[in-house]
Amino acid sequence: MSIPEGRLSRLSLRLALQVAGALVLILLVVVAGWFWYQARESRGLLALAEASTLAQQAESPASSSEAREKAVRALEGVMSEYPWLSALPQAAYQLGNLRYGAGQYAAARGAYEVALAKGATGTVRTLAALGVGYTWEAEKAYDKASTAYEAAARSLGAKDFLYEEALLDLARAQELAGKPSAAIETYRRIIKDVPDSRRADEVQSKLAYLESRTRK
Repeated sequence: MSIPEGRLSRLSLRLALQVAGALVLILLVVVAGWFWYQARESRGLLALAEASTLAQQAESPASSSEAREKAVRALEGVMSEYPWLSALPQAAYQLGNLRYGAGQYAAARGAYEVALAKGATGTVRTLAALGVGYTWEAEKAYDKASTAYEAAARSLGAKDFLYEEALLDLARAQELAGKPSAAIETYRRIIKDVPDSRRADEVQSKLAYLESRTRK
């Protein structure tokens, strides 16, 4: 038994309307979700701006330990309340700087590692990676510092900002670790990769010093 043509048309129309309604509902949910995300993102960025102002004030030479702790709490609050904030890596990096300035090297390293884990890019990524090395170096763990500096340098090209800085940090850590031959190779790498370095005289001086020591 076949379905009458008129009834079939009504069924098709009803199905089309149901599908259209479902699509409209999905679209409304997506739009509402987007607006919710944007509103939350805006609130998070505003909170980060306020925390960053406190952090800048806390990093001044005249700031007190209370000001630093206030900035730390503000940054930690942003990271806790807005874990998916697009600028969370910047918040973690600033927190690392405050912890480092207070001599809390393990806590600073943890914050820098959070910045990296949360997808820091560009200069913030490089600075956070170097920050990990600085904390190890401050704790006199020079081999671990060297590993961190080498990783930072490896992620950069010779013409990238901070490439030379990463190699200088690496050479310093290698020398402090009692590995002058490795430091010599790193200084030679700087001369080769950054021939127009503004610190060329410093690099040549350090290289000549280390080479004279290893010949004795």
